[in-house]
Amino acid sequence: MRPDDLLQPTPRGLYCPPADVYIDPVRPVEKALITHGHSDHARPGHGAVLATDTTLKIMAIRYGEDFAGTTQAAAWGRPVTINGVTFTFHPAGHILGSAQIAVSWKGLTIVASGDYKRGRDPTAEPFEVVPCDVFITEATFGLPVFRHPDPAAEVAKLLASLRLFPDRAHLVGAYALGKAQRVMSLVRAAGWDQPIYMHGAAEKLTRFYEAEGIDLGEVRLVKAADRKALGGAVVLCPPGSMKDLWARRFPDPVTAFASGWMRVRARARQGGVELPLIISDHSDWDELRETIRETGASEVWVTHGQEDALVHWCGTMGLRARPLRIVGYGEEGEAEPADLAPASVEPGA
Repeated sequence: MRPDDLLQPTPRGLYCPPADVYIDPVRPVEKALITHGHSDHARPGHGAVLATDTTLKIMAIRYGEDFAGTTQAAAWGRPVTINGVTFTFHPAGHILGSAQIAVSWKGLTIVASGDYKRGRDPTAEPFEVVPCDVFITEATFGLPVFRHPDPAAEVAKLLASLRLFPDRAHLVGAYALGKAQRVMSLVRAAGWDQPIYMHGAAEKLTRFYEAEGIDLGEVRLVKAADRKALGGAVVLCPPGSMKDLWARRFPDPVTAFASGWMRVRARARQGGVELPLIISDHSDWDELRETIRETGASEVWVTHGQEDALVHWCGTMGLRARPLRIVGYGEEGEAEPADLAPASVEPGA
């Protein structure tokens, strides 16, 4: 059996013909399996959605309780069979509740990775290698230049800046789902015990993480504080808000941005980022290659990111590989092309 008989790229996303379902469809479909809650993978309007319980809760927070016609929660490692095809969800390590989906039928197994990272992160379930025949991997940072440093060392730069500039608020650009909570956790692990402040856009999701048992210490809303009194404070905000009126209300802040893209210094300079922090929720070049090797897959499909370099590397290793070029991914999180574009301020932010 050809892998394309089980999964195939379409304009709507990855489609499984024998089960008549899509994985992370980019348009509304009748039946969807969702890997995680970022909006480029999890969209509202589907007839039925199968995802981890955590991802379903995140989607309800972001889109409302009626984001889909019906929903079903998938438990880790417990197969769900649809029309004879077995789907099993395994931790991806990207954000809380993020999953890889193993699709098995007639002796063939294809794993759709969604987005994934392999580094330790208390705010997400640890990544799990899933053996398979075909591995569908993301390639957000699929170039040799992207080798992520220890995130603890990056946070140490932030704390050093706080000591050097105790009268300046430190605005850290971080996406509201996943990245903001991870940065909070890293700052706590580094010994910072002062209140952390956040933009209103991250409030609901941060409170959800706390309700799920993630310890983030004392986190307050910026709107409840006197911004002139936040000198020396850590303030988490959406990247776009750093160029908005919202940020200009802080007197002389230090602007930081937590992203794997901060490896590219020109990107930081163009965005006016004073303190780039290379903290990524995606695997880097070495981790992508390590994962491909460990799955034991003989064929690799590469999607959303730097596809060509990874496809070429797979060829040098004797693996069949091809880019999928599915349009629609990379609109939220680190793959977003307009990381530092101005964003409107949410009411009460």
